[in-house]
Amino acid sequence: MNGLKDIRYDIQNIAEAMLSVLNIDVTIVDENLERIAGTGVYIDKIGEKVNRYSAFKKCLEEQVLIYIDDSQKNDICKVCSNNYNCKEYAELCCPITLDNYAYGVVGLIAFNKEQSEIITNNTGDLINFLGKMADLISNKLKAQVKTEELELEKKKLEILLNGMNKAAVSIDKHGNIDKYNVKFKNIFNMKDNHIVGENIFKLLDFMKKPTFNDFETYKTGIFYYEKHGINLKGIYNISQIVVKNRLKGYVIDFIENKEAIKNYNKINKDYKITLDNIVSNSEIMEHTKQKALVASKTNSTVLITGESGTGKELFARAIHNHSNRVDNPFVTVNCAAIPDNLLESELFGYEEGAFTGAKKGGKLGKFEIANKGTIFLDEIGDMSLHLQGKLLRILQERELDKIGGKSNIFIDVRVIAATNKNIKELVKKGQFREDLYYRLNVIPINLPALRKRRNDIPLLIDYMIKEYARKLNKEVVGIDDDARKTLMDYNWPGNVRELQNTIEYSINMSNSSLLSLDIIPSNIKAKYYDEKSDKYEEIRTLEDLEKEEIIKALKKFKDYKKDKELVAKALGISRATLYRKLEKYNLISK
Repeated sequence: MNGLKDIRYDIQNIAEAMLSVLNIDVTIVDENLERIAGTGVYIDKIGEKVNRYSAFKKCLEEQVLIYIDDSQKNDICKVCSNNYNCKEYAELCCPITLDNYAYGVVGLIAFNKEQSEIITNNTGDLINFLGKMADLISNKLKAQVKTEELELEKKKLEILLNGMNKAAVSIDKHGNIDKYNVKFKNIFNMKDNHIVGENIFKLLDFMKKPTFNDFETYKTGIFYYEKHGINLKGIYNISQIVVKNRLKGYVIDFIENKEAIKNYNKINKDYKITLDNIVSNSEIMEHTKQKALVASKTNSTVLITGESGTGKELFARAIHNHSNRVDNPFVTVNCAAIPDNLLESELFGYEEGAFTGAKKGGKLGKFEIANKGTIFLDEIGDMSLHLQGKLLRILQERELDKIGGKSNIFIDVRVIAATNKNIKELVKKGQFREDLYYRLNVIPINLPALRKRRNDIPLLIDYMIKEYARKLNKEVVGIDDDARKTLMDYNWPGNVRELQNTIEYSINMSNSSLLSLDIIPSNIKAKYYDEKSDKYEEIRTLEDLEKEEIIKALKKFKDYKKDKELVAKALGISRATLYRKLEKYNLISK
């Protein structure tokens, strides 16, 4: 850095402010004795060097404050070549230091008796004042040094970022872009004046804004982007920026190529799901798995049926992962979770201007995203007749008709559909197209309910205890006999999913190495208690029973930080429902 010259305008302002307060001329020189600021007669001498035998030289070299009240008698002035022509009556100068190095000198100069008397009569106060002004200039210099250091680091980071083989962008916690590298601009074909300040989750709608609770779920994923004449596929990673335990924003990087997707799939949990990962030893499940393996080797449409919680999506992923499409996308769509008026654009996409509110550049549909891969249509029985017709056309013609599109798009997608409804009954009632049913039902796979494969329950219990103990960091290694028998005898209307929830809940509640009957949810162990009890019990109202169980749960979790959340989970209801019932039974204060 150039020292005081870098802040010369600030220093000149300080000199003029000192003059207005003291009515004494001010001059400031740098470490080379070059005058960089001044008032009065010194204004025209800015840029010139002062005498190297002056008081300023001594002040600079020795870093001491110097006071001269008579230039004719002072030893410092005697060696000055300008001693006999000196017009200065008095002088007070102070070094400007930073980290024990003198960067310059600030001086007060009296050119008449009145100014000289001001210095002489107020020497102590002026020394203190001049010291503070020197400190002010020093702090200005320190700030300038810090600014230059930050600018240097910023430049280094820019060079590093632009040299990366990844597109990268930083955003605040709301998603607004503040920094990006050249590759980000280039791969998404954006203009500089349309990036900073824009919301990343609106510009790139394939990403979901993560929250504290779901960050691990959404911090990485596959992306597909088709806008402005470009078509990209790759993976993205979101990293949190945390300062003093506070979330300040995120940095997102993008890797664009097919190999990246393949590598992502290999480390992604879903990639690992194969038919061998599906725990079973019952004859009916082994037969079902063998049928799914055969189905995976074809491109024919598969219809998976079964009760809720039997693992339909698990089988769909396994079929995809055993197929020759494994390195391409697996895209899931829950037809029951998306309103019918939105499902069409979600599945088939739309062109720009297709309808009021359509996004600029249009929208890729799930079928386009799944091209060369597999699309899993869950809850297909809830799809409207109108969309069933469009789906039938895709299955028959392998062509996609986007909303507002001028021509059809050829796609190569393997379709796996699933439902917990009786499609044949829906066909009879006119609620499902018969021709679509036969197109979907090329390879039917029916998943048995858990109660029809009871031999698998012990295996599933042991497997789930091991998995959830590891995830929840609990030292649970097994289950006692009474609890195991209770789980074996239960009817499991929610199938494997209900069993998973039960094991996860029980491990959360357990304080020992074995799961015991007392922590098994009450609705599951009700049958066990009925068999153990020989006493006659009067019939009580459902409201009384409900209130009693709520009170029991409140007492059990009253010392937990998230007590209401645990109570709701134990009762199998949402928090909103819990609060309504607390109000109903006047239990708000409990």
